[in-house]
Amino acid sequence: MLSLFGSNVGPAELAAVGECMERQWLGIGAKCDEFERRIAERVGAPGFVFLNSGSNALQMALKLMELPKGSEVIVPTFTWIACANAVKLNELVPVFCDVDLRTGNMRPEDVEPKISPRTSAIMVVHYGGKPVDMDGMQRFGLPIVEDAAHAIDSKYKGRSCGTMGETGIFSFDAVKNLTTTEGGGVLAKDPERLVRARRLRYCGIAKSGFQASATKARWWEVDITDFFPKMLPTDVNAAVGLTQLARLDEFQARRRALWDRYNAVLQQEDWATGWLSTLDGPAADEQHSYFCYLVQLRAGSRDDLAHFLYERKVYTSLRFHPLHLYPIYGPQERLPNAEHLSEHGLNLPIHHRMELADVDRVCELLAEFRRTRV
Repeated sequence: MLSLFGSNVGPAELAAVGECMERQWLGIGAKCDEFERRIAERVGAPGFVFLNSGSNALQMALKLMELPKGSEVIVPTFTWIACANAVKLNELVPVFCDVDLRTGNMRPEDVEPKISPRTSAIMVVHYGGKPVDMDGMQRFGLPIVEDAAHAIDSKYKGRSCGTMGETGIFSFDAVKNLTTTEGGGVLAKDPERLVRARRLRYCGIAKSGFQASATKARWWEVDITDFFPKMLPTDVNAAVGLTQLARLDEFQARRRALWDRYNAVLQQEDWATGWLSTLDGPAADEQHSYFCYLVQLRAGSRDDLAHFLYERKVYTSLRFHPLHLYPIYGPQERLPNAEHLSEHGLNLPIHHRMELADVDRVCELLAEFRRTRV
C-alpha cells in the first residue's frame, strides 16, 4: 500500500537512538538542548522550547499569551482538532472562520467578519505548508498564535513560518517533514515567554532536582510556580530530530520534486475540464513545505475515487474535516468553502520516502478512473 504520509528514517536515526541507549540517558538532557538550539538557528528565532507533541505546543503557546478567560480566538475551521482543543483547554472560545478554496488557508476577508469586541487573538494555520497572508493578518492589530505544524521549512517574504506571531508552534510527529517520532515545540518573540515555557513543561516546576543540585542544599525540595501538565520531550526524540534536521534539505528537495511531478500531469490543459483541480503553489515571495497535496473533485466522484485507489493499493484521505461541523462545538454558522472541501477534497500521497514513479502510478490511476468512471 502506498501510504498517504510518511517519514524517512534509517541507519543514521537508529545509530542516534543507540547512542542514547548506550549513555543510559533517555529523558530530557543535552540532546534536547542541542535540538532546541539547532531549530532556533534554522528558523532565525530567539529561542525554541522542545515539547512532547505539536498539540501540546498549541496549548502551551496560548497559555504563554495569557489571554483573558472567556475571550474569543479566531480559528480556521479547516484544520486539526488540536487547534480548537488548545483554545478550549485555555478557557477561551474558538470562533471558526472559512478558508480559501485555492489554498486551504484562512484569508483576511475570512477573519474580519469574525472579529468582535470579545476577540483576543487569531490562530493562523499554514495549511499543507503554504504560508498564510501574514501581512493581512497582522493589519488587524490582534495577537497571533501561529500553527506551523505543516510548515517547518516554509517562509513568507523571507521570514520563517512560526516566527511571525507572538507565539508559534512546530510539530514533529511520525509523518511530518521532520520527525522526532513524536514531538513539537513552541517559539515566542518575547524571550521571557520561552523562559516560562521551560518552567511550565515540567508540571510547573522551576528546576528539576538534578538541575537544582548545583545550587541548593536540599535539591529535592523543588519550586512549583504553576499548575500545568507534563510536556517533557526526551533525548531519544531529540537524537532522531537532530539526524532528521541534518537531512531536511534533502527531504524538502524530494517533496518539491514530487509536488512538481503531480503538477506536471494534473495541471495539463486536458485535465482542466472541471473534474479535478489542484491547490495553488508558493508565490514568488514564499517558500513551501509541501506537506499535503490536495485535489478537488467534481461532485459525486471523490468517494468513488478514494475507494478506487484504495482497491489498487493507494491510500488517500482528507485532512481535515471542518471543525465547525463537529456537534461538540454546538450550532455554528455555515462556512461554505470549508464545507465544499469536506465533500470534494482528497489528499493524494506525498512524502519523502516516495519515488517519482509512485507519483506516475497515482496519476495513471487517476487517468484510468477519469476515462472509465467519470
